[in-house]
Amino acid sequence: MSDVPLHRFYLHYSELPYSMRVLYTAALLVLGSAYLFAGIYLYHTYSGKDGNPITLSYQDVVIAYSGSGKASRLESALRGPMRSMLPADEIEPIISWVQEGADRAQYEKVIKPTLDKRCMTCHDGSNPHLANFSGYDNLKKMTEIDTGTGIFTLVRVSHIHLFGITFVFFIMGLIFSHAYVRPVWFKCAVVALPFVSLTLDIGSWYFTKLYHPFAWVVIAAGAVMGLSFAFMWGVSMYQLWFSRTPSPVTQRESTDIRAVG
Repeated sequence: MSDVPLHRFYLHYSELPYSMRVLYTAALLVLGSAYLFAGIYLYHTYSGKDGNPITLSYQDVVIAYSGSGKASRLESALRGPMRSMLPADEIEPIISWVQEGADRAQYEKVIKPTLDKRCMTCHDGSNPHLANFSGYDNLKKMTEIDTGTGIFTLVRVSHIHLFGITFVFFIMGLIFSHAYVRPVWFKCAVVALPFVSLTLDIGSWYFTKLYHPFAWVVIAAGAVMGLSFAFMWGVSMYQLWFSRTPSPVTQRESTDIRAVG
């Protein structure tokens, strides 16, 4: 398979016009930055749900999708993705208030002033995708046992991810298709794996709510997507500007297209 002849429609980066190579390079740089920021956001969102803010663990993923089963939704949020929004000395009184029964009098005296100062800019009820903290009754709902991300929230996030990430890896795969990689089956596998992993990843969100070990599928699928992205990005950028033209390409007949403009 390593000596498969070049397909008649295949063009290596060195055979592309410089304008296309610059276009591909710009797209790679922006997509690489975006993927890096997405990873940082993912870490910030999910790490700490198990009480350890340093690592992103299996238990963090389980809690994210199926809930902690013991802590309240408010406590899980304050120990997880919202922990950086409030100082530690303001988080602990809120968690203690929840654990002690969420008394209304204590809410008016201690909790409401903190929420008004730190949270109501976003959690005033105007955004249907964020919890509404306005008033005791609304906040009381957040003190119920955490059951994880709701089904309809998963559905909303799923279609956004399926559309968005599909476009990302379509662009990456299109750019990577000009790379000279052998054997051919390996190159095809690298292109296909992110799409398979994306499907497994999102499907496992739902299954994790039913059977916790599916969290390992979420983690593994995300890792495979990341590795595939990194491999395609690195190979593409290297062959675009730094590597020599592969010998099978240089040996093409002189009648092949050699666009340089």
